[in-house]
Amino acid sequence: MTNVRIVYRKYGGALHWNHPGRLLGEDEHGVWVDVPSGTVARKGDAPPMTWKTAAIMLFPRNAWWTASFNSLPNRCEIYVDVTTVPEWRDGEVTMLDLDLDVIRMRDGRLILDDEDEFAEHQVLLGYPAELIAQAEATAQWLLEAVGHRKQPFDGAHLEWLAMSTKQIT
Repeated sequence: MTNVRIVYRKYGGALHWNHPGRLLGEDEHGVWVDVPSGTVARKGDAPPMTWKTAAIMLFPRNAWWTASFNSLPNRCEIYVDVTTVPEWRDGEVTMLDLDLDVIRMRDGRLILDDEDEFAEHQVLLGYPAELIAQAEATAQWLLEAVGHRKQPFDGAHLEWLAMSTKQIT
């Protein structure tokens, strides 16, 4: 498998979550990346942390989000970040994290998270009106798609999860 670097930044360029992954392949939904348990990640310049469960990440080609499909025993089934369109360059995928997250828990609860952070960053970081409108529209679309299990949130990740290495060896 090909190693890739996953780099989220905040509006203005500040480093946010960043970690390695392993390219699994592509389909009509986008590019799928394996993030095994034991992956060491950092949030900006904070100390590194080791993730205890594996995930499969999806980076769509022309959509304003990225998704993590978590393996058991993670209580969060799907975690979707509202972002700018992911860009691939020299073995790295990067995007701007726009704060809003849509989360589906294993018990079926659907959560729109970090609305307060989104409101705060609109002022603090000076989000343009078009960016705000796109992020809000994307979050609403994701609530519908994730909540009603529409593609690719309908189990499309399962074949990719089966290919996962599950943990770093």
